[in-house]
Amino acid sequence: MKRRSLIKSVVTAGVGAPLLGCVNYSNTDNQQLKNIKHNPIGVSTYSFWQFNGRETPIEYCIEKSAEFGFDGVELLLIQMESEENDYLQKIKKRAFDSGLDLMGLSTHQSFVSPNPNKRKENIELTKHQIEIAHSLGIPTIRINTGRWGTTKPTGDKSEFDVLMDNKGVESVIEGYTEEEGFKWVIDSIAECIPTAEKNGVVLGLENHWGLGLTSKGVMKIVNAINSPWLSVTLDTGNFFENREEQLEELAPHTCLIQAKTYFGGAKWPAFNEINIDYPAIGKLMRKNDYRGYISLEFEGNEDANTAVPKSLKLLRDSFYFNLG
Repeated sequence: MKRRSLIKSVVTAGVGAPLLGCVNYSNTDNQQLKNIKHNPIGVSTYSFWQFNGRETPIEYCIEKSAEFGFDGVELLLIQMESEENDYLQKIKKRAFDSGLDLMGLSTHQSFVSPNPNKRKENIELTKHQIEIAHSLGIPTIRINTGRWGTTKPTGDKSEFDVLMDNKGVESVIEGYTEEEGFKWVIDSIAECIPTAEKNGVVLGLENHWGLGLTSKGVMKIVNAINSPWLSVTLDTGNFFENREEQLEELAPHTCLIQAKTYFGGAKWPAFNEINIDYPAIGKLMRKNDYRGYISLEFEGNEDANTAVPKSLKLLRDSFYFNLG
């Protein structure tokens, strides 16, 4: 089975029927409307938390997601209070009782290290995260390459704030090359593939920082491994340059879209430079016959209680596909 076909069958298996929405297609006749279905829209629990230091339980995020009318929830693993099975099953039942799919698990790891022991630790960590997703009935997890870690805090700005000011760009560790870094990442993710296959969980490599900063970097890794259990988690907000071209390169390989919105201004000012054209992205995904989930990642300064519902409407109006 081809990679894209298998990914579509796994990620959409067991997913509830998405709401049909109320888009006003003024130039569309009734028969055409019958052939249109909206992509299911989920929301990351990150949208309610944003690393803001406040306690934001997963249970609260599930409650708000159901209240606002989402179809599913993407869990941010580091936001969860436990990885014990009794807690995982409690969360799974809470989502089920709320009429929500648990449709994604967002994880962190780093394979960009010259230390083989550190890479091995992160390989085992990722295998464990795959097993957590399986326990929760989640069909895909977001993974990262990791980054070089050469960015340093300056003044009152944290290391990550400086990285964001630099639009994710940082220097290679002295004495090593980018090609060596790619080999570390490719070899590490390849070791995780058998666990992903055994558990029926698709790994979605995000266009994030480090060696996943560009679409070419992401596809270099995906193509080298060439497995139906490795695909792309497409983040709409993480390209600062040549956005259209990079989105087009990743679109055919996407198993999950993480859709950024910045109501009230972006949490990190560099992102205010980005204009995300969701109707255009929706059109691009229809061209690639993408029928999977859109997961909202709200990362603005407006209160989530007003910004998240506005984001849902924007995404609901932008993402749909033809049944015919």
